[in-house]
Amino acid sequence: MSTVPARTGGEVDRRIVALLVDRDNDTLEMYSEFLRRAGWDVDEARDGREALAKAIAGRPDVIVTATRLPGISGLDLCKVLRRDPTTARIPVLFLTGNALETDTRKAMAAGASRVLIKPCLPDRLMSEINQLLIALRELRDETEALRAETLAELKPRPLRAGATRERHVMLNHVHHRQMTTDPPVTPPALVCPMCFQPLRHVKSYVGGVSARHPEQWDYFECQTGCGTFQYRHRTRKLRQVD
Repeated sequence: MSTVPARTGGEVDRRIVALLVDRDNDTLEMYSEFLRRAGWDVDEARDGREALAKAIAGRPDVIVTATRLPGISGLDLCKVLRRDPTTARIPVLFLTGNALETDTRKAMAAGASRVLIKPCLPDRLMSEINQLLIALRELRDETEALRAETLAELKPRPLRAGATRERHVMLNHVHHRQMTTDPPVTPPALVCPMCFQPLRHVKSYVGGVSARHPEQWDYFECQTGCGTFQYRHRTRKLRQVD
């Protein structure tokens, strides 16, 4: 049985928390029992409104929901969660009994991280959740590393003898540091690491410490509301900035 290591909160290790949402008691019992045996904490909801309240109050690590729910549907539940900054980044995995491609597209458009078709064995569900959580952790680690690297690069350095602030201003102008929607290097086609939907290029920052060392950062927006992302050409890494 595959498991994900416990998440870390400060210095105290906590187990992964999953919120399972389904109106069918047998389905909830089957998946809940399997995840609990794997060492997870599991919360349950049987309608959309109850799930929304528990998601906002508890902010679980992952939400697994059916598409058809009493109260509000799974699709509307996901849309509301994506609009709320406190829940926007929680992976949402849909379990649906409808294999139509149109329904899958609707779920992805609502902000789903992944869509699985019933019947789905519990070990398959856990494997998919593991992949989502690992990808999310890797993104967070890369974001923290890049933030530290950026802060180090932006740290003021002592001026050399004879250098002046006016000279730095002139260098900024010479090296054409600017924001542009038409960058010299075409931005790559990227997908959101949260919902796996195509990202939309918004603008690029072109700069660098000298004419011999040009830099380009591309900024993208997730069209389903996951946030803003930055792609750095030199490191070829994508990180979330908002």
